[in-house]
Order: sequence, then structure tokens, then C-alpha cells
Amino acid sequence: MPETATEQALENLIAHHRLPPEYRQTLNNIIEPLALSLHQASRHGKGPLLVGIHGAQGTGKSTLTDFLRTLLAHRYQCPTASLSLDDIYHTRATRERLASQVHPLLLTRGVPGTHDLELGNRILEELSEANAGSRTPLPAFDKALDDREPEQRWPVFIGKPQIILLEGWCLGAHPQPEDELQKPVNDLEAEEDPDGSWRRYVNEQLRGPYREFFDRLHFLIMLRAPSMERVLEWRTLQEHRLAESQAAAPKEGGSPDGDAPQMRIMSDSAIARFVMHYERITRHCLQEMPERADIVLNLDDNHRMTRE
Repeated sequence: MPETATEQALENLIAHHRLPPEYRQTLNNIIEPLALSLHQASRHGKGPLLVGIHGAQGTGKSTLTDFLRTLLAHRYQCPTASLSLDDIYHTRATRERLASQVHPLLLTRGVPGTHDLELGNRILEELSEANAGSRTPLPAFDKALDDREPEQRWPVFIGKPQIILLEGWCLGAHPQPEDELQKPVNDLEAEEDPDGSWRRYVNEQLRGPYREFFDRLHFLIMLRAPSMERVLEWRTLQEHRLAESQAAAPKEGGSPDGDAPQMRIMSDSAIARFVMHYERITRHCLQEMPERADIVLNLDDNHRMTRE
């Protein structure tokens, strides 16, 4: 793609993500050099370079992924596939069974134990073994319906990727020591998991199948939030923006009573409860992951990014 077209694609992303003009400085000083270093690293391996992007809710994982994929594919002609942990959630039916058989809190998607790692491993294997003519369907999850999209509606990656970007809020998380599970970290754990069975189940998932899945990563990037309080603030802001965009979007067929499924918008109190599901692992990652991540991108209270 010509440089002018690449620049236009980047400007389109800035507009799409509703980023302020000063984000261009972040793009030039941090994301562009990161894309170049990933491209250089990808030229030395036999298979695709699997890059993990970790960050708490609201830190901008999807935004960073979009910019890296665009830069890699267009500026460096480096075929790049991207996948989110959000797209390999278990189906609603499977999570209902987990909620019935293991713990009711497993109905809520997000924590380790609510992802279909068998599907995730299969997709990574298919991408790794792809050739120039391959067509690899990538899973998609419909958050409006709280269920996985039917496979015929999955986006398709064409060809063999040189880099695979895998992003997720708990990507690369390590389990906690058993003694740290005893005390609840918030009201959700105290009131809805008083015996600790849910958090122990989640921790065992990190110790077993998730550890094996995360061990596939060749490179780990951490978007480091300044605090749990900012995570809640940013996730709430995301929901407000979603509500604004949904209100402004035309209904199906231009009719105000169109029947297209819409995202369920949460109240601020519902968001606070939702984030409590993630709080334990988020706090643990903020504490211990920076020492082992390959690259740490620090975010300040105003979401400005710096690289360690």
C-alpha cells in the first residue's frame, strides 16, 4: 500500500476510535517503533510470531491491536492476523452448564474458565500451518446476544500470517498463591463467593489449561493501568460511549423500531459489579506482570502512554 494510503488508513483509525489529535504523537513515538520491532522479530522464526497484548478493561487493547495490524500489514507488507480472547468465549449454553455445575458466577463471561481454549488452540494451529492460499475463519462473539456468532459469519483471514496478535484482559496472567485467595477483594466475592469456590476454580484454570495456552506466546506486551480505580473509570466511560453511538446509529431499514439486536447498555452500578469479576486478577497482574512482560506501556491517569 502506498504511504499516502497507509497514512489515510491510520487517520481513519484515529477517527474510528474517537482519539484526540495528540494521539498522533503516541502513534509516531511509541506504536510505530513497536510495529517495526515486531516486524523485525518476525523475520527470524520459522512460523508466525505470536504476540500477546495484555491490558485491563478500558486500557485500549483493541485500539493498539488495530494500529499494529494496520502498520504491519500496510507499511511493512507483513501479513498479520488478530484474535481476541473475547472472541473465543464459551457459548451461552456452555456457560449456563458451568453456572449450574460449578458456580453461578461462571455465567458471566470474562474470567478464566469461560473461554473455549480448545477452539483457541485450533485456530492458532490453523493459522500457523496456513499457506498462501489458505482461508482461516476467525471466531467472533456477539456481545449483544451474549453468544458466539455462527461460523458462517466469522471473518476470514486469507493467506499465511507472519505475525498473530492475540489480545485479552487476562492474557498471560499467572495464578495466585493459595493463601492469597482466602480474603475477598470486593463485595462480589464476599457476598456471592463466600466459600471461595469460584475464585479457586478460576485460579486452577490459570494454573492448568490457561498456562498451557499462554505458553504459546513468543512476546508479551502489557498495557499497564495506573490503578484499579482508573480501570473502573475507563470501563464506565466505554459504556457511556457505547450508549451514545447506539443511540445515534440508524435502526435496521431506517425504522426506529427495527429489530436488529442491540448491545445491552449497563448502568454505572452494573458496570461496577461487572468489573468486580475481573478485579482480583487485574490487581495481581498490575503487581507482578511488569517484571516479566517483554514490553510495558504505562498509562497515566489521563490515558497518556509511555514506554518503559
